[in-house]
Amino acid sequence: MKWSLKLGSVAGIKILVHWTFVLLLGWVAFTEAQRGNDLNTILLSIGFVLTVFLCVVLHELGHALTARKYGIKTRMITLLPIGGVASLERMPESPKKELMVALAGPAVNVVIAFILWLALPGLQNVPDEAFFTRITPANFFYLLLFVNVILVLFNAIPAFPMDGGRVLRALLAFKLGRVRATQIAANLGQLLAIVFVFYGLFSNPFLVLIGVFVFFGAYSENMMVQHLDFLRGHSVREGMMTNYVSLSPEETVQNAIEKLLMGSEHEFIVENDGKVVGTLTRSQLIQAIKEDKMTAPVADIMSEEFVAFSVTDKLSAAYTELQKTRAPLYPVLENGRLAGVINTDNINEFIMIKSALSH
Repeated sequence: MKWSLKLGSVAGIKILVHWTFVLLLGWVAFTEAQRGNDLNTILLSIGFVLTVFLCVVLHELGHALTARKYGIKTRMITLLPIGGVASLERMPESPKKELMVALAGPAVNVVIAFILWLALPGLQNVPDEAFFTRITPANFFYLLLFVNVILVLFNAIPAFPMDGGRVLRALLAFKLGRVRATQIAANLGQLLAIVFVFYGLFSNPFLVLIGVFVFFGAYSENMMVQHLDFLRGHSVREGMMTNYVSLSPEETVQNAIEKLLMGSEHEFIVENDGKVVGTLTRSQLIQAIKEDKMTAPVADIMSEEFVAFSVTDKLSAAYTELQKTRAPLYPVLENGRLAGVINTDNINEFIMIKSALSH
């Protein structure tokens, strides 16, 4: 994710924090200062927020490490002001496996809350409102227990992208199949999102933000599953483009610009007698113009690192990869030689045609 700072890695998974997280810490410090609290109280409040987000990281690691058991990698975990996001390559299509991955995160919070419950002495009196609104050394870990319980309950909401939505989808998928189960879970999630937004307008603006997040999360999950269903059973050969413009590594930047202007291509595959040696984007060409490299060979400015698909690869796998990397163009190989190219636009057109035919 752009504008994120890497904090480190756990089990090979990068832990990132988005720059907007600083705004949350600033808001906490400002709020405490407005209440007239001293520096120690402000620092304790910031420390509490950081501890809560440590629990969020552990929650996301629960998802990630469980997914790893099923051969699914996690590229990163990103901390945002509204929580954490684990960037899994994909969710398991098996309902049982998805159920295990979805439950693993909240299970971590249950364990944390249970450990704190065992370690902390019982409260003598029922906590009043001040107990929950002001953090002190005396109530720090009690509030942390409370927050972990809230995280479990919040994630139990049956709406994407919360864990409860994935649990609901997995349970429904045992009987209805993944596509229909996703539609039901997504529709329920969007309905709850509308309730959040409406209620938040009159009570808490933060609920509006959550509602918008849930609504579009449910929509995108539903669309993704439907698209993958249309692609199921098809190979990359069926979705690739065979009418394309390529470049040789000896051609100059000037030649590449002429081809850019002559057609609709914005990206090119650089090949040498059918063997792919690199890729070239429009932005790379523009940068070469700025650096006065008009006569330089394409080989000097192209990207030599690229991912290629085989004509026999699953089209759904290619679509997932394109969505993940946002790469503009991929070469498609057959017996090690260039057979075509594929990009997101072409796969989306394939999906639209399949959708139209299904109706």
